[in-house]
Amino acid sequence: MTEPKVVHSTFVVERSFPRPPETVFAAFADPAKLRRWYGESPYNEVEEFALDFRVGGVQAFRYRLNEKTPVAGTVIRNEGRFQEIQPNQRIVTASTMDMNGKRVNASMTTVELVPNGTGTDVILTHQGAFFEGGPTPGMIEEGWRSLLGSLGKELERA
Repeated sequence: MTEPKVVHSTFVVERSFPRPPETVFAAFADPAKLRRWYGESPYNEVEEFALDFRVGGVQAFRYRLNEKTPVAGTVIRNEGRFQEIQPNQRIVTASTMDMNGKRVNASMTTVELVPNGTGTDVILTHQGAFFEGGPTPGMIEEGWRSLLGSLGKELERA
């Protein structure tokens, strides 16, 4: 049998934050906050950012990786459509990622916000189909771990 052209993967990343679910939810729902922790990075230049935070609404980012990365000049575009939003509880997004105009993965991401008595546990479940020429599941998982670290820094501002 030949090697599959599509790799399927599911992973879960969990983090706890000393902020109430309402504050954590706002970091996903507020365009300025989301752009800061999710879109901006010392490794890229944001070229497009749009957020229509409602069920059926679209979240779109396009950024160009800079010289601090091994693939400087690469343009990455992420676009997601919100499938489910339960304020202060859950966000579900169906997304695609393109690199230099080529589709490299499609995924479903569920973010659960669970009060823990001293703040909020964030449980992020990513289910993806990874195509040739794109990042591996491990790279995407590491990316989410880093992004949740950035979310923590954003929440320190709250």
